Amino acid sequence: MIREQIKSAQITAMKAGDKERLAAVRLILAKLKDRDIELRTASTVPDDDATVVEVLQKMVKQRRESIEMFNSGGRDELAAKEQVELDVIESFLPTQLSEDETKAAIDAIKAEVGAASLKDMGKVMAVLKERHGSVIDMSKASGMVKAALS
Repeated sequence: MIREQIKSAQITAMKAGDKERLAAVRLILAKLKDRDIELRTASTVPDDDATVVEVLQKMVKQRRESIEMFNSGGRDELAAKEQVELDVIESFLPTQLSEDETKAAIDAIKAEVGAASLKDMGKVMAVLKERHGSVIDMSKASGMVKAALS
């Protein structure tokens, strides 16, 4: 399970004295704890790995946006700090599908649901997220689905 990998990475970083990695791992664990608290009142609780991947993907998206803003603002030192966190977070995510694999998955789902126009984009995206949500960057996949349907 991903959560155990993160906890063992925390211990390893502590023993190695790697302060940057330790801070990033603690940040991940804090976000996971927040998400666990949110799910206490939920009617259905998703699989633990799915929850962890969802939290990590959200954190990756936030870091990428921050890096872009810091670079455009000339704050290279802050962008570098965010990049270190991004690298640590991405190390726990499952291997992402390549662009060709993503296109193949989109084409298969498109044929399966009978999608013919942009009106069917929601159907395709829903099935894509359900089946491959943990291994596809959905923001990039959105553009690919749009291109495939137009």
